[in-house]
Amino acid sequence: MSNDSIDRRDFIKLTTAAMLAVFSEEELLASGLYQTPQIAGAPVKIGVIGIGQWGKEVLATLARLPAAQVTAICDTYEAYLKRGLEIAPKAGSFSDYRKVLESSDVEAVVICTPSHQHKEIALAALQAGKHVYCEAPLASTIEDAKAIALVASQSSKQIFQAGLQGRSNALYNHVLQFVKSGVLGTPAQVVAQWNKKLSWRRAAPTPERERELNWRLYKTSSAGLAGEIGVHQLDLVNWYLKGLPTAVGGFGSIINWKDERETPDTVQGFLEYPNNVKLMLTMTLVSSFSESFTLFQGSNASLMMREKRGWMMKEADSPLLGWEVYAKKEEVHNESTICMVADATKLLEAGKEPGKEGALEPTQTAIYRAFENFARSIRENQKLACGAMEAYQATVLAIKTNEAILAGNRLVLDKSLFELK
Repeated sequence: MSNDSIDRRDFIKLTTAAMLAVFSEEELLASGLYQTPQIAGAPVKIGVIGIGQWGKEVLATLARLPAAQVTAICDTYEAYLKRGLEIAPKAGSFSDYRKVLESSDVEAVVICTPSHQHKEIALAALQAGKHVYCEAPLASTIEDAKAIALVASQSSKQIFQAGLQGRSNALYNHVLQFVKSGVLGTPAQVVAQWNKKLSWRRAAPTPERERELNWRLYKTSSAGLAGEIGVHQLDLVNWYLKGLPTAVGGFGSIINWKDERETPDTVQGFLEYPNNVKLMLTMTLVSSFSESFTLFQGSNASLMMREKRGWMMKEADSPLLGWEVYAKKEEVHNESTICMVADATKLLEAGKEPGKEGALEPTQTAIYRAFENFARSIRENQKLACGAMEAYQATVLAIKTNEAILAGNRLVLDKSLFELK
């Protein structure tokens, strides 16, 4: 989608020399290719704001990260605070996020609250001089997302990282090098799918608490499936295609969960990228069949990406790639696909045959690597995996996709919509 590419011959030399290729996150991490040196300095003292389902996962991840120390947790719901203290027993606990920001024992905060609450907390944290990791989407409205991104991008002292952890996924980064080499040929279309049978509704002891807990079900507090979940796949497409859509259309319905919710449980979005590349986004809370994937189709090959596994399907008339001889083949949708083993050279030296070794257990998840990058950026000024601009553009696109779905029509996306002014 742009001129940002690497020389094809240099790429082939690189991959042939190291015999590194796609497509298992477990194999990539086990190979040592994506291991990073220990982060300099003392662990970053972090406060986690919002200890819901995702906040609990965040706490568990930070507890495994040597470069992080959870010194404070915050939630308005006492039961969640107690649960959080089971994971971070030495942390101070607060019901008011402002107390976290006042603490001299907190250098950075991770914001895991509902999306519509991000703006107030993020802006206050930046003003208080704290580094900020804000979950995606940045907000549930474009106005709030822009307010966050503007302040974050203008801050010279505070690190601001967004929770689009796909940007820290070792597999996604590895496959990106293949995409840049032009392995797809001419991009034609993308299909992104997310299926999970899940009501999104959670029980609570009072009507007020139930409304708070089920914020995703209401238009005033949620950007729907496209905004709360689809933002991650939309960001991956923007990243790989190096472009932003010019228009989006869609529609959605409440099919199964007829419980007075306002956001559809089944949606389809159709996005138009430059050079006539189209993206079809389909998501449902009604069925789990086939789960989630993002499929990039081009004139030479297609790439099917899941979170921890990927496959490349070549066209019969596409050129032979130098590293194909080492590739593991798997059948996917009745197609023979390349499913390569990372670091095949070392396997050969060890007397093992690439492609026949079992999958290895992952040692670093994408969220672990995202927080590692956050801590390293604070201590060593390393480039962020996902900063304010990328997060803002993905959030805008997700919100506009949701708007098109709710309206059931096509929206033209002016280029200025994605700019911070």
